[in-house]
Amino acid sequence: MKRLFSSALVAALLAFCEIAAADDKLVVGSKIFTESYVLGEIAAQTMEQAADTPVDRKLGMGSTGILFAALQSDRIDVYPDYSGTLAETILKRPELKSLADIRVALAPLGLTISGSLGFSDSYALAVPEALAQRYQLHAISDLRRVDGVLRAAFSYEFMDREDGYPGLVKAYQLHFDAGNVRRMEHALVYRALAERAVDLIEVYSTDANIEKFQLRVLIDDLHYFPAYEAVWVARKAFVAQHPQVWDALLKRENSIDEARMVRMNAAVDIDQRSAAAVASEFLGRPQAAVLSMSVEVLQRTREHLWLVGISTIFAIVIGIPLGILASRFYIAGRSILLASALVQTIPSLALLCFLIPLFGVGTKPALVALCLYSLLPVVLNTFTGIRSVDPKHVENARAFGLGGAQTLWRIVLPIASPTILAGVRTAAIVSIGTATLAALIGAGGYGALIVSGLSLNDVHMILTGAVPAALMALVANLLFDLLERFLIPGGLRRG
Repeated sequence: MKRLFSSALVAALLAFCEIAAADDKLVVGSKIFTESYVLGEIAAQTMEQAADTPVDRKLGMGSTGILFAALQSDRIDVYPDYSGTLAETILKRPELKSLADIRVALAPLGLTISGSLGFSDSYALAVPEALAQRYQLHAISDLRRVDGVLRAAFSYEFMDREDGYPGLVKAYQLHFDAGNVRRMEHALVYRALAERAVDLIEVYSTDANIEKFQLRVLIDDLHYFPAYEAVWVARKAFVAQHPQVWDALLKRENSIDEARMVRMNAAVDIDQRSAAAVASEFLGRPQAAVLSMSVEVLQRTREHLWLVGISTIFAIVIGIPLGILASRFYIAGRSILLASALVQTIPSLALLCFLIPLFGVGTKPALVALCLYSLLPVVLNTFTGIRSVDPKHVENARAFGLGGAQTLWRIVLPIASPTILAGVRTAAIVSIGTATLAALIGAGGYGALIVSGLSLNDVHMILTGAVPAALMALVANLLFDLLERFLIPGGLRRG
C-alpha cells in the first residue's frame, strides 16, 4: 500500500508540472453545431497553411459562454462567432450594430474580430409546411393565434439568451404553454419534428435541414432578431504574435456567401461528409489532409486516459490521507465525509461550470471536477477499511514496539488495503463515464466524439465515442484485478 501511495504522489507531481507548463500551440475552437464545426475547420486549415505548423482543434467545445471564456483564458486563439451574438450575449450591448463598433467594444477585453466572412446566419422560427398551411402561418406574429396548442422545441442556448426565447415571447406577446416547450440539443429538434413530437423549432437561416424537412421559415415581421454576420473572434495577443496567420484568416472575409454556407452545411448534415473534408474542399486542399476516424479515436483515447488517470492519481494522493485523518479524529472525520458526500450531489455539468471562473476552460477544470467526484469512494473506503481493522492487531504492533506511523504503514493500511483499493477502483471506473462530459468545456476525450455525434445527428460517431468508453471501463476493472495481486497481502485477497 505504501508503494501505491508513493507512486501516486510522484505521478501527481509530474502531472502537475506538465499541466502547469504553457502550451505554445495555435488553437481553434468552435461551438456545437454544424456550421461552427465547418468554419472552425476552415480556420484551422487556413492557419496550418499560413503557419506551416499543426493546429490544435477544440471543436464542439460548448455554448457561446464556454467559447468566450476559453478565448479570454488563453485556452484558444480564435473561433467563429456572429456579430449579433457578440453584441447581445457577450457585451450585453444590443445597441451595437456595426462590426466596427463591436470591435471597439471588444478591445478593452484584449479581443478583436475580423470583417464579415460574407454571410449572415440569423435565428428564425420554422414549422412544417403542412402545419403552416393548416393554420395559415406566415409570420411570427401569426403564432399568437395558436401558441396555446403548438408544441415547441428550442436549443438550450436559444432558451437562455436575451436575444432568444425570453425576448422573443415578450416582443411578440406569445403565451406558449410551459409544458409544451422543450429544451434539447439543436440537432435533435429535427428528429423530434420528423417524429411529429413537436411543431415549432428555432433554425438558423443557413441551415440545410430547412429544405430537407420541408419547413416554412416564419417572417420576423417585428425585426426582432439582430444581424448575425459571421466573423473570426481572436485574442489581440495572438494577432500580434502571429500577424501572418491573422492576415491569412482575414483573406477569408467576404469569401463565403449564404448559398455557399448552406451547401457546406448540407454536405455535413445531409451527405454525412466530415466537416474537415468539406473545409478542405472549400480551401482547395487535398482530402488526404483529413484525419481518419481511427486516428481521431486514438487521439481521444489518449485524452480520456489522461483525464481519468491523472484525476484518479490526485484522488488517491488527497483521498487516502483524508480518509486516515477522518478515521482518527471524530469531528474532523465527520466534516471530511460530509464535504465529500456534498460534492457528489452537485450535478457534473454544474460543477464544471462553477470551476470555469477559477480555472478557465479545458483540461484543468475537468481534472479538478473529476478529482472531486473521485474523492468520496476513496475517502469513505479508506475510512471504513481502517475502522474495520481489529484493535487487537494495533495492540500487538505496539507490544512489539512499533510506533504510530509504523503501525499505520505496516499493519493498518495493509489490512485495510482490499477496501481501499475497492474505493480506488470505483473512483476510476466512475471517472471513465463522467469524463465524457469534460468535452463540453473543451477537455476532449471520448465525450468530444459523443458531443459531435449529437450535434451532427450521427449515431455512428456517438457509438464511436460511447463503445470505447465502455471498453475502457472493462479493461480498467481487469487491471484492478491484477493490481490486487501485487498490492494486497496474499491472506487478504478475495477468493
